[in-house]
Amino acid sequence: MPRDFVPFIAHLIRAAQRFNDRMGSQFGAAITYFSFLSLIPILMLSFAIAGFVLASNPDLLTRLINGIANSISDPSLANTLKNSVDTAVNQRTTVGLTGLAIALYSGVNWVGNLREAILAQSRDVWERHHAEKEKIYSQYIRDFFSLFGLLFALVITLSLTSIAGSAQATLVHAFGLEGIEWLRPAWTLIGMTISISANYLLFLWILWILPRHQPERKALFQGTLMAAIGFEIIKYIMTIMLPKLASSPSGAAFGSVIGLMAFFYFFARLTLFCAAWIATAEKTS
Repeated sequence: MPRDFVPFIAHLIRAAQRFNDRMGSQFGAAITYFSFLSLIPILMLSFAIAGFVLASNPDLLTRLINGIANSISDPSLANTLKNSVDTAVNQRTTVGLTGLAIALYSGVNWVGNLREAILAQSRDVWERHHAEKEKIYSQYIRDFFSLFGLLFALVITLSLTSIAGSAQATLVHAFGLEGIEWLRPAWTLIGMTISISANYLLFLWILWILPRHQPERKALFQGTLMAAIGFEIIKYIMTIMLPKLASSPSGAAFGSVIGLMAFFYFFARLTLFCAAWIATAEKTS
């Protein structure tokens, strides 16, 4: 084994020990629960947005109702779906405002729980010092702005990935490179590099800005890169597994829910393990 590889293994063991000692799996399960719970108000908002779109476009509403009636043979199911559409249109304002309020509340709490879980891995001692505690209203205000910071980071990373993907497709089409087989691995590698770079920006915000913690810079950049690559692997595995889950009758009913929970859980564990990795790096003089 190369001598330079031994410190890496030792660091990996220290990170795993801290992750286990500070209940990384339990915190990961809690983050998964809060993440899944936060989807309910998001669905309410989506329901309300659909209602506003349909209310402002009567032709689209008529086509949708006719499409439901023509495509579903069961009359009771068709009536249920029609009633759902009517509810979305008639109660769009109430559902939208309620969903927005709950989404903000659950989002702020989700950010706070994620930050506390990261700090549990990052602090030098397990218990939080009394001097570190802040007043609850101050904490909610910080988490409120952190929520919008996280949303901004998500928009930036998703936009970067989308723009890069569109630019790549445009260049391939413009120069007539679609039929060149040996270029396909290069395009795949370029796309993966762009996606990992976007992931890196997101995790840099999560592991550095969100917890308001000042770790060793070298360890921070290494841990963030590890998180970015790991997150890309998780996304790749999910794109393979979800179609297989949906192919079975039981998977068609529960596959998306199981896949979503698995995605949240692995994201949480990856984030907390990388926080433990950063915290257990040897201090440089």
